Amino acid sequence: MGPGPSDVSPRVLAASARPTIGHLDPLFVDLMDEVKVMLQYAFQTTNRLTMPVSAPGSAGMETCFVNLVEPGDKVIVCQNGVFGGRMKENVERCGGIPIMVIDDWGKPVDPEKLESALKANPDARIVAFVHAETSTGALSDAKSLVEIAHRHDCVTIVDAVTSLGGSELRMDEWGIDAVYSGTQKCLSGLPGLSPVSFGDRAVDKINRR
Repeated sequence: MGPGPSDVSPRVLAASARPTIGHLDPLFVDLMDEVKVMLQYAFQTTNRLTMPVSAPGSAGMETCFVNLVEPGDKVIVCQNGVFGGRMKENVERCGGIPIMVIDDWGKPVDPEKLESALKANPDARIVAFVHAETSTGALSDAKSLVEIAHRHDCVTIVDAVTSLGGSELRMDEWGIDAVYSGTQKCLSGLPGLSPVSFGDRAVDKINRR
């Protein structure tokens, strides 16, 4: 199910054919609250700032980066496939300075390389990596990578587009600060939505801008 889009349940397809609910309808607000609670469960988090962005996963990525990366911020970007490269592009567009940690395509991110990059760049502010690289299916050890980032006082941005709903992902337990995903992969939802969630450390960084 990594590449996507995956097959959508007939029940979901049938629901999408029902009459549209207006955005001012009280039922719409109830629906938003229900979706938020279900996304919190999917991410295994209690973060209040958990919601679906009305756009594909690339917009979820942008949502995280434009809110967290400030001009001049050093961002350690782990790349082991296509989407680590997309992260680098987002850092540059936000005026940040990407410091690349490169691993071979098809291989998980090497925690020791991340540790070395952080030691060499003690002024880094953010660590970004792809949990499960869509282009290859390689699954990295998100828990370990987040622990290393936090030891160096960095906020983490995690791409969970391919992993959410298909691989273990525990946002609160692992301490992930910001995460984004897509509905068209392992969630088997309709394409065009990007669930995102921001933890307290991420929200604090946003508020201090």
